[in-house]
Amino acid sequence: MIAAIRIRGTVHVREEIETTLKLLRLTRANHLVLLPEKEDTINMLKKVKDYITWGKISKETLEKLLEKRARLPGNKKLTLEYLKKHSIKSFGELAEKVQAEPKILEKLNIKPMFRMRPPSKGYERKGIKKNFVVGGALGYRGEKINDLIERML
Repeated sequence: MIAAIRIRGTVHVREEIETTLKLLRLTRANHLVLLPEKEDTINMLKKVKDYITWGKISKETLEKLLEKRARLPGNKKLTLEYLKKHSIKSFGELAEKVQAEPKILEKLNIKPMFRMRPPSKGYERKGIKKNFVVGGALGYRGEKINDLIERML
């Protein structure tokens, strides 16, 4: 499972990149989406690499994300009572099901996009205009996406 976070805004974005961001449901800065690890998805992420960061999300981070940031229609917070109505015992069990089948969020009527805070202590040292490899915040970051998500919760 891949977590993708939009870092930069929409000013001066080429139309084809903006369309790709909309298809990924990354419409605003600091929005996060969970995506399956498919070749098509990864190619889309590479196309918009100058506006987002992405990596593989761990089960523990996914559990915290679902518990703190998951929303139902009407901007209602996802509760344990709601999950129990749908025969899911805990957020950990929901995280396992989401990793196995990402479409389960839509089946449970949970919004597939998460609104995040800006990260505490900011982005990486060289800011939001440089790639992660050279010390910035953009592009692929592998397992280190979990650290960024933790700071954004």
